Amino acid sequence: MTSTDMRTEAEDSGPSGYAAARLRLLQEGARSGPPRRAALAELTDDWLSGLFDAGADQPRGISLVAVGGYGRGELSPRSDLDLVLLHDGSADPGTVAPLADRIWYPVWDLGLALDHSVRTPAEARKTAGEDLKVQLGLLDARHIAGDLGLTAGLRTAVLADWRNQAPKRLPELQELCAERAERQGELQYLLEPDLKEARGGLRDATALRAVAASWLADAPREGLADARKRLLDVRDALHLATGRATDRLSLQEQDQVAADLGLLDADTLLRQVYEAARVVSYASDVTWREVGRVLRSRAVRPRLRAMLGGGKPAPERSPLAEGVVEQDGEVVLARAARPERDPVLPLRAAAAAAQAGLPLSLHAVRRMAAATRPLPTPWPAEAREQLVTLLGSGPSTIEVWEALEAEGLITRLLPDWERVRCRPQRNAVHIWTVDRHLIETAVRAAEFTRRVHRPDLLLVSALLHDIGKGWPGDHSVAGEIIARDVAARIGFDRADVATLATLVRHHLLLVETATRRDLEDPATVTSVAEAVGSQGTLELLHALTEADALATGPAAWSSWRGSLVADLVKRVSAVLAGDDPEEPEAAAPTAEQERLAIEAFRTGGPVLALRAQTEPPTEEPSGDPEPLGVELLVAVPDQEGVLPAVAGVLAMHRLTVRTAELRALDLPDGVPGSVLLLDWRVAAEYGSLPQAARLRADLVRVLDGSLDISGRLAERDAAYPRRRGIVAPPARVSVASSASRLATVIEVRAHDAPGLLHRIGRALENAHVRVRSAHVSTLGANAVDAFYVTGPEGAPLPGEQAASVARTLEDTLRE
Repeated sequence: MTSTDMRTEAEDSGPSGYAAARLRLLQEGARSGPPRRAALAELTDDWLSGLFDAGADQPRGISLVAVGGYGRGELSPRSDLDLVLLHDGSADPGTVAPLADRIWYPVWDLGLALDHSVRTPAEARKTAGEDLKVQLGLLDARHIAGDLGLTAGLRTAVLADWRNQAPKRLPELQELCAERAERQGELQYLLEPDLKEARGGLRDATALRAVAASWLADAPREGLADARKRLLDVRDALHLATGRATDRLSLQEQDQVAADLGLLDADTLLRQVYEAARVVSYASDVTWREVGRVLRSRAVRPRLRAMLGGGKPAPERSPLAEGVVEQDGEVVLARAARPERDPVLPLRAAAAAAQAGLPLSLHAVRRMAAATRPLPTPWPAEAREQLVTLLGSGPSTIEVWEALEAEGLITRLLPDWERVRCRPQRNAVHIWTVDRHLIETAVRAAEFTRRVHRPDLLLVSALLHDIGKGWPGDHSVAGEIIARDVAARIGFDRADVATLATLVRHHLLLVETATRRDLEDPATVTSVAEAVGSQGTLELLHALTEADALATGPAAWSSWRGSLVADLVKRVSAVLAGDDPEEPEAAAPTAEQERLAIEAFRTGGPVLALRAQTEPPTEEPSGDPEPLGVELLVAVPDQEGVLPAVAGVLAMHRLTVRTAELRALDLPDGVPGSVLLLDWRVAAEYGSLPQAARLRADLVRVLDGSLDISGRLAERDAAYPRRRGIVAPPARVSVASSASRLATVIEVRAHDAPGLLHRIGRALENAHVRVRSAHVSTLGANAVDAFYVTGPEGAPLPGEQAASVARTLEDTLRE
């Protein structure tokens, strides 16, 4: 059926005909995108025109006007209808009200969302002057039915008001956009973005139209229309997939939306959304900067004219670097600059801008993108030095880097960047896309350049450490290969190339080892020393590890993790200096541990003690010790089931376990028997820690069988909030061969949930192995835990038994 046939059906059959024609249009596979949105708006126009003209007498001095998105002729499947019934004030109220009812009620009867008002032109202008959102909607006013002259007069008046009031209203609009961005976040980084409200979304695209309508400034137009179209197409598919008027692209809808748009998968969908949002965000930055420049110029010009007798002063230009100057708060090219003869100019201009904390002008970036020839391979020393300067400039690096990337200069300099550009990271720990995370890591690394002897290698390794995420397989392995190629192309010598490759290959080594391995085990320290190879590389890797974690998100770094990494670095440094790691001797119990053990033996039950752990004060004068968690000491007469019992009680009280050690402690001479001593580091999920007496009471009940801790945790687990439609990957359990000579290391990777450590402990008890220590690490919703286990006699498990225990534990966690 053609569009004309649909309109005829809608007009002839009233609301039911319009509903049928609308449904048919939305179900057409051949039409989507702008043609469908325009056809839906046209179909709706015809229906509303019919409602407007359906009365016995044709009203005079009244018109029906579409505003907002409907006014632009862009109706998504579940969009609101934004309508104004405009009248000149001469009509009888008894005529206007029935006419409004004749239009509004059929819309409501069909279940369509309606934003409506009845106003005279003067009332509409007054309301627009008081409410910026109303004024923005009226800028897109479009005539539907009735008195065309009345609508045209309103449009002319509203646009004139907007242009006259632009110096006052545009700062209000900018503030509104900034508040919304603060509230909704940046569309180009969110895993579940709001396509309309987030920064870089459809609201910002509409704001750019309003700025252009003011004639005060204009947005960069290249790519902006396509970006806006892409976001609208995704919203259309989202409306059809959900059947709801939603702008939130939730995780459970992404696969369906991607399929409806003919895309490979949800990651491809997100990448296209991010690319579109990035175009809108960059255009917004440039436009608001231009608005500010124009408004400042208007405020200063009258005074200057008075001082100079009406002459126009030349803009002040301050040199920053060869071919680069500052003008009016931006970095521009000098008049003598020749980009076509100076391939280093983009990096020199970017470094100068970042060092000065100024933005690169859009004109300068585009001129360099159009004229600059490629750098030779390997790069000249100046180019490499300018890249390092840019990366080491701190937070101002980000805006300058984004300006280069918006015009394609980054991928021209570093072709491997294309694979990580706008690449989403489906990990709750990460708050950035891969490319933005790399830049954030460089920004963090800039804070540590005084800690290392080769800050250039630190900054470049920060830029490249996750470059392998654009390739299949282990990104560290792929990244090592890419880093070698990039480092050689940039112009580093052979030794530096090898160092950068090692840093990229092992950028996760320190934090994973420190949080998942027993640092008292000589094999742990020796393996890290062999991988790192030198004191200089260890120093760089330590700084890179911290920068990477800080740039990942708040869940990736803490004082506790930092203290573990620092301890590991100290031990590895000693080995690299020539010291041999010694087999650890069982530490003598402290006085407190001995007291608890005797008390546990005397009472025949568990004894607990809680003690806060802190790190030393910072070097700053006002630095205070920062809590690393709480040490929980538990002494229990030797018996089975202690580990799962304690873990279950802690889970019931919502305590997060960071580390756990368990050993049998022989009592002093003259006291027969032994006591199990558990040394835990715990932290409250929220709120304050429970009292030790409450923990002890519950532990007593679990050990004597009067409290079914497994059942209690199962009830909690059933009520644990989970997102609809999200299925966690199954647990994986493996044996880390050669990780220790003293015990067998079993690694567990699973979805974190209440009581997980209790289930693991119970399964290991059932397998008749003893847990020497546990190293617990939780990243977002993922638990990565390592357990050092031995047989009953204290020796590592034979290979076949270790594999069997791992399989059994994995089967248990997958139930």
